Amino acid sequence: MEITEAQYGRIESSLPRQRGNVSLTNLAVLNAILYVAEQGCKWRGLPKRFGNWHTIYTRMNRWSKNGVLDRIFEQLQREQIVRIKITAVKLDSTIVKVHPDGTGALKKTAPRPSASPAADGPPKFIWLPRMLEPR
Repeated sequence: MEITEAQYGRIESSLPRQRGNVSLTNLAVLNAILYVAEQGCKWRGLPKRFGNWHTIYTRMNRWSKNGVLDRIFEQLQREQIVRIKITAVKLDSTIVKVHPDGTGALKKTAPRPSASPAADGPPKFIWLPRMLEPR
């Protein structure tokens, strides 16, 4: 799911203008973002042909915070260049099982032995060391 130069020309107005010494064009970054969206891979899993994954992630993060990504995907949909269905997943806390320690519940502590061992009753567990038989 990569867009061509001609398709990029149709949506270029919704992207910020590149200034300064940049190593990747907006088209290359956009194609890398579309690759991650399509493949569902991690940023570190981007193929080398897209460039440095950290540079792409940083620019995508900046675009996301500034609302640029929303404009780009709207424009891609409007121009019918790429058809993307964005879905949101909601997790309700009533369906997620959490270990009791993770909920802030009090942890079980060992019972404190009383002053007299006879009052505690017989021991519940006895450990007897065993010698291994020589071979």
